[in-house]
Amino acid sequence: MTVDLLVNKLALIPHPEGGYYKETYRSTLNIAQQCLPKGFNGERSVATGIYFLIEKGNFSALHKIKSDETWHFYYGDTLEVIEINEEGTLTSTFIGSDLSEGETFQYTVKANNWFGSRVKGEGKMSLVGCTVYPGFDFNDFELAKREDLVQSFPQHSKIITELTRF
Repeated sequence: MTVDLLVNKLALIPHPEGGYYKETYRSTLNIAQQCLPKGFNGERSVATGIYFLIEKGNFSALHKIKSDETWHFYYGDTLEVIEINEEGTLTSTFIGSDLSEGETFQYTVKANNWFGSRVKGEGKMSLVGCTVYPGFDFNDFELAKREDLVQSFPQHSKIITELTRF
């Protein structure tokens, strides 16, 4: 399968952080604002799900959301998910099918961690799914600004520069 075939067959569209996506699920059950943690404006779906496709030479720019996000491996090459938590600890997690090499089929990024992703090494593409709970809303999405993130985490300036666009 090629990137073009997957984009067409799955009806994926460009994602603001990089790559392609399509929302595949949005719960009709909602959580009232007063039942959500501070910082949420308005109600949220209980959960949402998307397909996400990234190809070599592109990346999912560092961003954060107010919800936990579980990544699920579906097809292609290993995906590297890079995170910087609120304390400044950087971790890389490899989502893929080679369990003997420490890869995992699924991984959860905790709410409010900065994170981005890219295809590992010489891989060509990675198709994953992302489940967000409480459900994703673009009002909860913040794309990293390189200068601000480097100022907050100067020890990670190299990876921040690699995974930001502005």
